[in-house]
Amino acid sequence: MKKLTFLSLAVAAFMVSCTPDSNKSGNQGGTSGEKKTNVYDVDKLVKDSCNNPELWMNHLTHDLMKFWKDKDVTEGQSIFFSTFRSNSGEFIPADTAQWPAEYKAAMQVADLKGLVEDATKYNYIRAHSRQTYAYGIAYNMTGNVEYLQLCRKGAIAILSAMDENNGLYNKQVITDGVWLDPADQRNSQDLAYGITGLGFYYYLTHDETVLKPLLNARKYIFDTYFDAGKDFLTWLPKHIKENNDNVEIVSQLDQLYAYMLWVAPSLPEPYKTEWKTDLKKLANVMINHFYSERYGTFWGSATNDRSKELGTDHTDFGHSVKAMWVIYEIGKITDDITYVNFAREKIKLILNRAYIKTDGTWARRYFPDGTLDKDKEWWGLAELDQAAALLSLNDPSYLRYTNTTYKYWFDYMIDKENGEIWHMVNAETNQPAPEYPKIHAWKTSLHSFEHCFLGYMISSYHRNQPFTLYYAFSENEPIEDGAVEPYFLRANILDTQKGETVTLDHKAMNKVGITFNYLH
Repeated sequence: MKKLTFLSLAVAAFMVSCTPDSNKSGNQGGTSGEKKTNVYDVDKLVKDSCNNPELWMNHLTHDLMKFWKDKDVTEGQSIFFSTFRSNSGEFIPADTAQWPAEYKAAMQVADLKGLVEDATKYNYIRAHSRQTYAYGIAYNMTGNVEYLQLCRKGAIAILSAMDENNGLYNKQVITDGVWLDPADQRNSQDLAYGITGLGFYYYLTHDETVLKPLLNARKYIFDTYFDAGKDFLTWLPKHIKENNDNVEIVSQLDQLYAYMLWVAPSLPEPYKTEWKTDLKKLANVMINHFYSERYGTFWGSATNDRSKELGTDHTDFGHSVKAMWVIYEIGKITDDITYVNFAREKIKLILNRAYIKTDGTWARRYFPDGTLDKDKEWWGLAELDQAAALLSLNDPSYLRYTNTTYKYWFDYMIDKENGEIWHMVNAETNQPAPEYPKIHAWKTSLHSFEHCFLGYMISSYHRNQPFTLYYAFSENEPIEDGAVEPYFLRANILDTQKGETVTLDHKAMNKVGITFNYLH
């Protein structure tokens, strides 16, 4: 029965276009036996209001930074930015009776309790690091030095969380500042996101004082977690034998996504070449261990046969398309067309299956019976949008997706009162699900800011408008094509403007605005 369900879905994906009819032009019929391809009105697609860099800059300042401005205040003895906040942005009170309604609601749902139950106990490095990254993107887009200072503040706190072996503690007790957990209890995904903020600060500044710790942190992960015999990164350190059987795609994928993909182009040699080699190494791991030819997607877990089923954790459109577009970009960064060709057609297939024509947005995943879960989870929508947008750089017809999915994002996913993005929106009502807090142990700012950043750059490209990103380099830093790139993408440097001197912990750097065009 499952095979029949899948086959019918697969046929539908190939035979039925997900494109809104208004974006097509030309007769689809013709004389008997005549074949004619879909033709899209590219001028109309490009001129859509969602392809406007000003819209995305306003989204940053009026929707995202509306929430995150002044949220760098720390609690108790912890040096991390606060992991947990109410929907309105307040600290969570120690007395659970005074917790906000969304936290109380989450505590009543078994699958959601873990998102909030530690709200007054710990701050997590992954959340702190993601907020650091967000401040970095805000500076990269606006040139507001205040945001660079906050990114630097977050990066220095991450350095303080390193142990003597270059591993990272994954959380800190709020009341007394004690670092947790011991090395044998830290998972590889947390360590990846622990590096995110440090990596983005380096991308912005090429600051040599953080380069060595950054390199050492990545080396520690590969030395400690990559099991050559099994050919993948383990969940816990590879020498741990008990309760370490899970084979998780996020252990591999999030090393690439959380820092390696966009730090690698900024590194000096020989590290740039070493990291590029490891980008391909982990791409191979994902393809060899997690890719399902049957569904054209990735399994969330390859632990055993029972984990390779629809509806299991992390087997969804978001993780699959994220893995595919990361592999696609690895091929471009390493100039290996094999990866580009592997991923491009499969991204197209995932987009076709995930797109819901009736509401112009994306589904989350397949349920175990093969039907679509149509509810809207913020990060999955972001990843699907980003995949379509990245393909649109070569083929603007992919804007037929984002012109409707972006509209849904702006209409329904944004908290218009307090800023930031809702975790989950009910597909039937288009209202936020009240049992999902907006900010919690696994949701801060990363996906919403990356979504905005890529939306800004890619819409600039489609409108044929150069865009300026801001960095802070030492006086002697070479600024040239290949040495400075817009995130993990590439572009032509059109102009460079040196601005004010910025002092970062007694280190003088020059604010530099770099104007790019021809994004690719």
